[in-house]
Parts: sequence; structure tokens; C-alpha cells
Amino acid sequence: MDIVLSLCDTLFLDRAYAAVLPANKLASPDAFNYYANQTTAAGTPQMPVTIKSHALASATQLHHYTGLQPGIYADLSALVRDDPIREFISLFLITWVFGCLLYFISSTLSYIFVFDKDTFKHPKFLKDQIRQEIWVSMKAHPVMSLLTAPFFLAEVRGYTLLFDNANDYGRAYFYLQFPIFLIFTDALIYLIHRGLHHPAIYRYLHKAHHKWIMPSPYASHAFHPVDGWAQSLPYHFFPLVLPLWKYAYVALFVFVNIWTVMIHDGEYISNSPIINGAACHTMHHLYFNYNYGQFTTLWDRLGGSYRPPNLELFYKETKMGKAELERQVKEMEKMVAEVEGDDTFREYNDSETKKQR
Repeated sequence: MDIVLSLCDTLFLDRAYAAVLPANKLASPDAFNYYANQTTAAGTPQMPVTIKSHALASATQLHHYTGLQPGIYADLSALVRDDPIREFISLFLITWVFGCLLYFISSTLSYIFVFDKDTFKHPKFLKDQIRQEIWVSMKAHPVMSLLTAPFFLAEVRGYTLLFDNANDYGRAYFYLQFPIFLIFTDALIYLIHRGLHHPAIYRYLHKAHHKWIMPSPYASHAFHPVDGWAQSLPYHFFPLVLPLWKYAYVALFVFVNIWTVMIHDGEYISNSPIINGAACHTMHHLYFNYNYGQFTTLWDRLGGSYRPPNLELFYKETKMGKAELERQVKEMEKMVAEVEGDDTFREYNDSETKKQR
């Protein structure tokens, strides 16, 4: 995130901080113009005097990869780039804005091109559900971003095992870090997710996400903010205990968010015994106490909570067939009674379903 932060500082945050919190002493922007063009004899950009330590390293790397370097506003704020308060505020805003953009772009693309619109016909699809999912997501994002910012701040300030050079830990580990990341995070998410289903916790945190019995892609982030944050913790724990290439850290942040959308898209393409895809996750939303994993079925199998998807889901002619829907509704209502006690906080489109409640 240090390169992302440096990029945002260069493009717009330096100017914003200079306007909101200007430096105490008066200075003309013209006095700093020479920074924009001056380089050392070795070709290294001459940075503004207030950019030091880790912020200087990030700005130098940004210049190396993109040619961008700090402009005239970099020295004009009372909060310099490597001030921890400024970094925390910036990382919170970046996480919030970028998280919302990633959510809307990936969810909307999935909704348009992937999501099975026949899901609207399901008797357990809620009235005005998509609007509700988006609203819950928008309320969750700022709180999740606030809770996440300290982890990004630790990364930016060098308190993790993130590394710059792809060869720092050898070529073999460079490739192994990705499957290790998936296994590590999948295991911890399984434990956290299963813990969120404990009766003492479920009603306060995880119940909000289980409002969506038949989710759409917009349900991917529609949960209590502490629930969403808790399930993201393994991603942030990984570079605290194991080395990770810092560019992979950013790429995996994007991947994890897109994967979360994909397992809520209602299009059951893969009936894999290994991959925890949309069909497996639909079983979780329908029947609650199964398939807690994020990426694979491994930990559910080891933990005795794996439930294979109904085969009818993989065939267009039976996916929304009367027999399959009746089976789903009957078992789902039984599970709701056991787990939640009642179903009064859901409002369904189907009037007959309402009468049955």
C-alpha cells in the first residue's frame, strides 16, 4: 500500500492537505517548482525536503516505475507525508473510496454478465433485495475501512514482512507465496466464519449477512462491518507472520474482494469437489451450518461441515424446478427456526411464502 499511498499523494492528496492544513510559514508554490524538474546527477529525482524515511522510499519507487514524482504541493502542508496521523487518514479514505469502487464495479459487472436473473423467481428472494444489499454495504464500508486502516498503516511504516524485490526470498518462494496465502487465509477464514455462527455471536454480527437467503453479487459486502472486518483479518495477518511481495499484497486485496463477489453471483458453473464456488456458498446461505470456507472445501471436509451442492443446481431445467425449490424452502425454513427462531425480519416477494411464515 505504500506505493498506492505515494501515488494518491502525488496525484491529489498533497494538494488536498495543502489546502486544508497549510504549512505554518507562508510559502509560494513557485518556490517549490524546481522539485518538479530537478534530478541528481545519478538520475534520482530530487524530492521535497519534507519527504523522508519510508515516504521517501515509496516516492522514489513510484518515480522509478511510473515517472511520477512529488509536485509543488508536497511541502505545503503542516501534515507532511510521513506523519502517521496523515497516513492513517489517507489510508482510511483510500480504502473506503477504492473499496466502494471495487465493490460497485465488480458487483455490477457480475450482475450484468454473470448473475442468473432467474434467481428473482426464487420464493426466498426478498422484496427490494438488491437495494437493501447495496444500502447495507454502503453503511458497512466506512466502518470496515476505519478498522482496516491500522493494518495498512503498519505495512506502510515497515512493521510487516512485505518485501520489495521479487527475488528477495528466492524464485521458488516467489511462486509458493500464492498457494501458501490461499491455504493460510482459507484456514483462518473458516475458523472465523464458523465462530461467527456461534449462537452467542451470530445474532449480533453475522445474522445481517444471512438475511440474503438467495444472494445477488451486491450481497458480497452486505454485512455487519465488524463481521466483514473479522473475515478480512487473515489477509492482514499473513504478512505479519510470512513474507509476501508487496505488489502481490495489493493484487490479492483486489482478488479477495472479487472472489467474494463471485461466490455470491448465483451462477453455478463449477461443481468442483475442491473449489468453494457459488454453488457451495449458496448451500451456506440456504442451510446456514455448512460450507464455511472461502476458497476451498478442504477445511469444511476436515471440520465435518462440508455439504455438496444439490446436483439440480447445475442444470438449467431443474435449477428453478418446482421440486427443487420446494425442497430448498422446506429445509431452509427448518434451519431458520433452529438458528434464528423466526423469520420476521425478512420480507419476501412471494405472497404465499409470507403466509407460510
